[in-house]
Amino acid sequence: MGTLKTEPARTRLDLLAPPVAAAMQRWPGGAPVDVDDVLVAPIDAELADTAAFCAAYEVGLDESANCVVVAGKRGGETRYAACVVLATTRADVNGVVRRMLDVRKASFAPMTDAVELTGMEYGGITPIGLPAEWSILVDSRVVATPHVIIGSGVRHSKIALPGSALGALPGATVVEDLAKPA
Repeated sequence: MGTLKTEPARTRLDLLAPPVAAAMQRWPGGAPVDVDDVLVAPIDAELADTAAFCAAYEVGLDESANCVVVAGKRGGETRYAACVVLATTRADVNGVVRRMLDVRKASFAPMTDAVELTGMEYGGITPIGLPAEWSILVDSRVVATPHVIIGSGVRHSKIALPGSALGALPGATVVEDLAKPA
């Protein structure tokens, strides 16, 4: 995990956005990944964007995952999904994601909507602690990654955890080829 100095996330709730901290406190005891295997590390908030973060903290792009919020409308209803893909890939928003949301057109949610609806900072949004009604679509390559770095809901820290934990989140669906190579 590069040069990150990690600690169990449940002991450093101050490094997490409130919805993420709440999700850590509710982590199920029978989950396939123990809560103590979810780690957090403080980082420089100015280096939170993927490319800058990976370069500064010596983390490979293939160990870093991005969580993008996608929206689509159907029958006047806006449907949201969080897509978790490796930094070496891009979510297939108007192919796979659009079909999974069952909408005519899907696009990245406006920043203000994503921030307001998640209670997280833009550039730090993570699939942990999202609204319960949202779909969480996780690319199968993320789940196959032994350890992956994701956002923590804030820009001044990152979460490190087994990729398999993301596929086991409530509301998560592991999707083959959710993303295409970047």
